[in-house]
Amino acid sequence: MRILFINPNATVSMTHKIEAAARAAASPGTFILSATNHAGPASIQGPADGEAAEPGLLALIAERDADADAFVIACFDDTGLETARTLTGKPVIGIGEAAMRAAADGDRAFSVVTTLSVSIPVIEENVRAYGLGSLCRRVRASEVPVLALEEPGSAARETVAAEIAAALGEDQPGAVVLGCAGMADLAETFAARFGVPVFDGVVCAVKALEAQSRDA
Repeated sequence: MRILFINPNATVSMTHKIEAAARAAASPGTFILSATNHAGPASIQGPADGEAAEPGLLALIAERDADADAFVIACFDDTGLETARTLTGKPVIGIGEAAMRAAADGDRAFSVVTTLSVSIPVIEENVRAYGLGSLCRRVRASEVPVLALEEPGSAARETVAAEIAAALGEDQPGAVVLGCAGMADLAETFAARFGVPVFDGVVCAVKALEAQSRDA
């Protein structure tokens, strides 16, 4: 199976991080491809950025349809997901939905830790749309700009870690969901550090599509 991960923003370093996380999670026989939306904003932080990213993202779905057996929209806001599904007969999944459904498996409660507060309403609406409102304890912002996660030596990771600690103390979730594709390399580290399941949507999307392929 060939899975094409599309980064809706124009930051190539984030695409590389996403691709590396997906390849590490993929089973033998799953081939990971990636594409960057060079027509998009540098990062997606809130609905305005999502709207700006959508035309280029959708164009990539149409242009690359023959290259892949399934597509992943690698933005936690699941930017353009419903429209993208109308452009191809192949599976299209967003990393937000993939991560939250994995976290909610077995009716487990979870909290989402994302980047900036401007993203909270979009994610909360998706939680409701996916029927997960009863299991999502809270969508929380670490107030870390997306691109700070790409800066070597920045304090962004520790700021996210502090918000996870606050979530565990205040929300009492059974799991934590990382609400940004730029956090794709942090899930295992944070799971070991905090002793709870921590879900990243990139890995969850690979696993969900592999399971769907086996069941087909």
